[in-house]
Amino acid sequence: MTTDDSTDDLHAARTEELTGRLAEVRARITGACGEAGRDPAEVTLVVVTKFFPASAVRILTGLGVRDVGENRHQEAAAKSEELAAEPAGDGLRWHYVGGLQSNKAAAVTTYTAAVHSLDRAKLVAPLARGALERGHDLDVLVQVSLDPPGTDHRAGVAPDGPDGLAALADRVAGTDGLRLRGLMAVAPLDADPEATFDRLAGLHADLLSDHPGATWLSAGMSADLEPAIVRGATHVRVGSAVLGSRPGVH
Repeated sequence: MTTDDSTDDLHAARTEELTGRLAEVRARITGACGEAGRDPAEVTLVVVTKFFPASAVRILTGLGVRDVGENRHQEAAAKSEELAAEPAGDGLRWHYVGGLQSNKAAAVTTYTAAVHSLDRAKLVAPLARGALERGHDLDVLVQVSLDPPGTDHRAGVAPDGPDGLAALADRVAGTDGLRLRGLMAVAPLDADPEATFDRLAGLHADLLSDHPGATWLSAGMSADLEPAIVRGATHVRVGSAVLGSRPGVH
């Protein structure tokens, strides 16, 4: 067997694997929407491709995926640039879902369609500057922490307080170049996802009362997308359930 034949076989096997995995995740989304009396078209599947090569994104686009998520700027910039020159990149929407450094925030706006992880005021100005330089508004979600008070939470603005969620959302909404789209959260480790997403739904309802256009709710990942959808998630961020274990991670 030639090298080309071997490469073709590997590509075919990976395509078959991703086809099956993607079908399973889409079926889970449909099932959760059925339980909640929702239209599956209301839920956007964002496939998080962190640590996976551009070749995986090419396969995904061939299977109808249009929304991909990235956690790291350098990796996201390289993949988006590589795919931008190819047919696979047509109509592809990049979502930045990871932690942001303020000195890289403006650069993220050069390729991303939406930033899900704005969690502090320091990020507002560089994101707005990048968006204005690009020439159109950037979709932004405020990331809120759902970790118990007093714990070392991973990321997210506090849900209340003078410098909490409401203040940060107001700041984003009042900044030229940014469009406040909604709310994002990650369920705390070992927490009850149903209780967690119940709380998040309440925070989102409060946000909507002040900002009716902030209709996006980015919540739910591979292990907990169903309870998130039942409680109103409009975007689910799924990595391993579609792509398998990350390269080098078993």
